[in-house]
Amino acid sequence: MTEIFADNEMKKEILDNAKVIAIVGLSESPMRPSHRIGKYLMNQGYQIVPVNPEISEFMGEKAYPDLKSIPYKVDLVNVFRRSEEVYDVIKEAQELGIPAVWLQLGINCPEEGIDLAKENDMKLVSHCCIMVEHKSLM
Repeated sequence: MTEIFADNEMKKEILDNAKVIAIVGLSESPMRPSHRIGKYLMNQGYQIVPVNPEISEFMGEKAYPDLKSIPYKVDLVNVFRRSEEVYDVIKEAQELGIPAVWLQLGINCPEEGIDLAKENDMKLVSHCCIMVEHKSLM
């Protein structure tokens, strides 16, 4: 499996251009990294869209069961799901014209996910914590 390691310039560009971030796998539990990172991103001024069929909302933001259910434009998808689910998330983002997907630390991207992103000029960041990078780059 090939992994994507985006350079700092690309990560900064993604973070600069994103206004609406869908977080796939966002948890209600304050003990989960997705919860802490979602809260951090909200505090930094991003609009967060929770994507999790198990919750109805996150900090006042309506939750959606999947990306296709979101009724407005999303700039970035941040993924907190198992590696075997990543291709489907990238495919859904590609179908919706979402320009970037960010996989959290420890999440592997299958070769076909990398190929799909490349073929569709999508930006893909893998094995990288969006909160750590934001603190470092912004």
